[in-house]
Amino acid sequence: MSTTGKNVLLAAPRGYCAGVDRAVETVEKALEKYGAPIYVRKEIVHNKYVVETLSQRGVIFVEETDEVPEGAHVVFSAHGVSPAVRESAQQRNLMALDASCPLVTKVHNEVKRFARDGYHILLVGHEGHEEVEGTAGEAPDVVHLVDGVEGVEAAPDFPEDQKLVWLSQTTLSVDETMEIVTRLREKYPNLENPPSDDICYATQNRQVAVKAIAERVELMIVVGSQNSSNSKRLVEVALQNGADAAYLVDYANQIDEAWLEDVETVGVTSGASVPEILVREVVEYLDERGFTDVEQVTTTTETITFALPRDLRAPRTKA
Repeated sequence: MSTTGKNVLLAAPRGYCAGVDRAVETVEKALEKYGAPIYVRKEIVHNKYVVETLSQRGVIFVEETDEVPEGAHVVFSAHGVSPAVRESAQQRNLMALDASCPLVTKVHNEVKRFARDGYHILLVGHEGHEEVEGTAGEAPDVVHLVDGVEGVEAAPDFPEDQKLVWLSQTTLSVDETMEIVTRLREKYPNLENPPSDDICYATQNRQVAVKAIAERVELMIVVGSQNSSNSKRLVEVALQNGADAAYLVDYANQIDEAWLEDVETVGVTSGASVPEILVREVVEYLDERGFTDVEQVTTTTETITFALPRDLRAPRTKA
């Protein structure tokens, strides 16, 4: 690394995960196949730039399905939806396209299975997050939200013979989730683990990449939106692992030049719903201010892809 220029450490992997890529492409393919307008319930992914860009192309974002004209095309966001939302769409004869991340769908299926087998489920997650609302909606009578360490104390008491299992929102901090689970175990000694880790591979990978550079930087810039859970966790992970300061920005022009005073090395990463163009703009901003030496630090390479909803897949060609 140069001793003359100031430095940028670029975390990899960063940006779009396979679930976000699939969700955004679902909307784009729906526009191509059916034409505008295409309706999307909630934000397709939690990123301001993505939502604004799709809006300019004729996508209409709504809060609930009852805002969609009968018979129109509606896309369910990457965060998943409850059975009640699907039923509402059916009642309005909506042509629904499901862009739920398959890893979120996996957690929904776990909820259904454990509820069927007589369990109560302690769901570690953030109250009001769309993913949590969709997951809990699969079995609202037996799902109990645990929001943060303080949520453990508020969790209900159960009979000694009650079967209990914990599940989690897919976009949490790995370290914080395990701290919460440790506390839950102290309260519920018979608490069972899910069959596999619910926190998604992309969330974990981006956190590991941040940990790899946090000690080497005075400032970490995380590109992502304020309503993006996984992006906000990256800020927390950076601060917990050695960065002196860390900030979340949607765009390069939100960087305060005061943050760069007396800083020699800046770390840059982005949440799983962030297109790479926004990261490039941050790197260009830093380059213009003397941070000319860029080193990418790669902790793993991601190769996972998810198929589009069946209605949008290209037809198979016969050999």
